[in-house]
Amino acid sequence: MRWREIEVSTGSREQLVEITSAVASEIGNSGVENGTCHVYVPHTTAGVTIHENADPDVARDILTGLARLVPAEGDYRHAEGNSDAHLKASIMGFSAMVPIIDGLPALGTWQGVYLCEFDGPRRRRVLIGVLGS
Repeated sequence: MRWREIEVSTGSREQLVEITSAVASEIGNSGVENGTCHVYVPHTTAGVTIHENADPDVARDILTGLARLVPAEGDYRHAEGNSDAHLKASIMGFSAMVPIIDGLPALGTWQGVYLCEFDGPRRRRVLIGVLGS
């Protein structure tokens, strides 16, 4: 598998940043026609997801829903004060897989790939791996 690393800067504590174009670019640069693209975030307070990219309110709704499920303040013991970020990242997950068909990411019409920031603003690493023929 060929892995590349990109850097994504976030501008607020919680934010979903679309990285679909970077994923598509890595797929295109790989020369793979059919296979899989793996997107992995090597951080404990950030995640990755695939969801709707047509309406920005969906990203807002995801963050609002996660805030209801996992409030910033709680009976947490982690000394750094970012336990909610760890929990939210674990809920969202640290990786996603995108099928590659005919050299393109096989995403649905309204789907995009997103870095999920829960402890920003920061510069985050995203690893993109392409495998196939």
